[in-house]
Amino acid sequence: MRYDLLVRDGSVVLPEGVQRLSIGIVDGVIAEIAPELFGSATEELDAEGLVVLPAMIDAHVHFNEPGRAEWEGLATGSAAIAAGGGSCYLDMPLNSSPPTTDRAALNLKIAAAEQRSVTDFGLWGGLVPGNLDRLEELADGGVVGFKAFMASSGISDFERADDLTLLDGMAVAARLRLPVAVHAESEELTSALGARVRRGGGTRVRDYLASRPIVAEVEAIGRAIALAEETGCALHVVHVSSARGVRAVMEARRRGVDVTCETCPHYLTLAEQDMERLRAVAKCAPPLRPTPEIEALWGHVLAGDVALVASDHSPAPPS
Repeated sequence: MRYDLLVRDGSVVLPEGVQRLSIGIVDGVIAEIAPELFGSATEELDAEGLVVLPAMIDAHVHFNEPGRAEWEGLATGSAAIAAGGGSCYLDMPLNSSPPTTDRAALNLKIAAAEQRSVTDFGLWGGLVPGNLDRLEELADGGVVGFKAFMASSGISDFERADDLTLLDGMAVAARLRLPVAVHAESEELTSALGARVRRGGGTRVRDYLASRPIVAEVEAIGRAIALAEETGCALHVVHVSSARGVRAVMEARRRGVDVTCETCPHYLTLAEQDMERLRAVAKCAPPLRPTPEIEALWGHVLAGDVALVASDHSPAPPS
């Protein structure tokens, strides 16, 4: 057989254990794994004494380049992925300046990533008010899908998608056969609760937690599912922080809606009381949840109800 790449005599990690094996790869896909492979290859690697194992893909990172590389850029971010055993990441469209909401901005990001990334990468495009006519050119440029915020993104040049923008954008995405990923929190609830906290002079961790309750996440997930069901769009709900949120996704899947979700390591390892201890460094949106919610979320992860775990790595300076 003719292989593009032949990796010989490595300690290959398989579900049943570690074995000394060779791996033949054709067109970027593993074609054969065996103790000995016969045939020629365009490239051969001697893996004797080395461990060969699957690499991680982080499907949700913010590397902020171009424009905010001092927060963390593609070079250091991708190096961290590689150091942690990763081979690929999917970078989100906001935090870059300009954000990735049209082909020109996408081209800038592709050029930066091709020059500075040490791993493979994919790029999300943005879905924001006013750029529906840009979605097709983003798709032509190779984006993996479109990211939208249902609550304020915190970035002034990446506006949240109102319901009509989301409905129309999902219709376009469905035609383009690309998914829409949503940050699912109710803007109406979070902004009003946040304003109430500020009026009361609230500055404590518990005040912040109270401003972004689980119901704000669950309500937005339900609304996004309804719009996706209406348009036939594939929906992905990012960084789900609660078991109730996962259950909303599972109920929709059972009736045939094309919807998946992810969670993050911090929602599986840190609870509300950890934010009281760590303070601002543990601030995220959606926020950390009570311990019983974490235990229930773990149950869904172990049951296979959560499609993936992603970091949502989104660095910012201390200021």
